[in-house]
Amino acid sequence: MSKKDPTRTPRSRVKNALRMLWLRSRERQSAVRMAGNTCAVCGRKGSVAKGREVKICVHHTDGIDWDGIVDLIVDRVLQRPENYTVLCEECHKKEHKGA
Repeated sequence: MSKKDPTRTPRSRVKNALRMLWLRSRERQSAVRMAGNTCAVCGRKGSVAKGREVKICVHHTDGIDWDGIVDLIVDRVLQRPENYTVLCEECHKKEHKGA
């Protein structure tokens, strides 16, 4: 069993954050609204009424490569601490402007 690295964000946390972003996204909500909160296969309407709960899910027809997305974020955004330079806001802006 590998030891946890206290300087690295766990992949499971990244995946969970992305999943929560998806669940709360405008795109997902628009899809549910366009479908009338109704299952495209059986026609059941989503409901939160006690005893008659029907959970509506949104399925990606092209699928989601969660591992590939997490890999990209870890490689490009959550790099190793030694790959960062700590700057004040003003110097950071200059760095991006190339000045």
